[in-house]
Formats: sequence, structure tokens, C-alpha cells
Amino acid sequence: MKQPTDLLSIGQLADRTGLSISAIRFYETKGLVSPLRNEGGQRRFHRSDIRRLSFVMIAQQLGLHLREIMAALAGLPEARAPTQKDWTKISRDFRDELDTRIGALTRMRDNLDGCIGCGCLSLKKCRLYNPEDKASVNGAGPRYIIGNRREPGVGK
Repeated sequence: MKQPTDLLSIGQLADRTGLSISAIRFYETKGLVSPLRNEGGQRRFHRSDIRRLSFVMIAQQLGLHLREIMAALAGLPEARAPTQKDWTKISRDFRDELDTRIGALTRMRDNLDGCIGCGCLSLKKCRLYNPEDKASVNGAGPRYIIGNRREPGVGK
């Protein structure tokens, strides 16, 4: 039985993570992985890069921006798998951001189906209704969906 080596080719890393080779090269340009080069100039990745790239994929699916992911991974050691303590620190740092996003998605789910369901965007019933554009003092966009409270009697 062949024992795995500590270093992987880019093809092996692609097979293991499910990422395309071009995606791995992109993440390399962003500093998310730092392969070594063998005598022939071929990239060789540490096994720990499987976890790093897996984290990148999951974080992007959660809606985190690449710059946020890069900042989080910058504190991790290269050439070794992150420890439980490393991951705990990263998850703590992302928790507030994820909770904010979950709240926004929950409000959107709970409020948006009413106007999609009625189909008419009724100015008397729609939860997006905003007479005299009162919500504009809170900024642009659908203020009541993204978290601002409606004034009493507005939009009812």
C-alpha cells in the first residue's frame, strides 16, 4: 500500500478539493496557498492546503468576500494543518458577520414572500411600501427588508 506524501501536485489537489486547476492558481495569486516548486518548476502543495482551500470554498458559499477570507487565513500557519484552536478563532471572528447575514436573510424570507405572493405590490398592504420616502433617511435600498423598523402606521 502506497503511503501519501506530504506534498501534492496541483492535479492531486484539484482532485481532492474538487476545484479546477485554474481556481487553485487563482487562489495562489491571492496568497491563500503558497506552493513550493520542485526541480522542474512544478507546484507542490502541502496537504494542509486541502483544508485551507476547503475553508475558502465553504466561506464563499456562506457569502463571505474573498478579502475577508484572505484576512482570516493570513493568521494561519503555512505548511501545517490548522489546529482546533486556529479554527475556533476564525469561527469566532466570522460569527458576528454570519449572524448579521442570517438575520437579513431571515427578514427577507419572512417579508418578501408577501409581496411576491400577492403579485400586485399593493400600496396599502405591501411591506415594502414607503409613503413620502420616509425610509430614505436611513439610506438607499429596501430599508424595511434589510433591517430598519417602520414608523407606526406607515405601510399598513
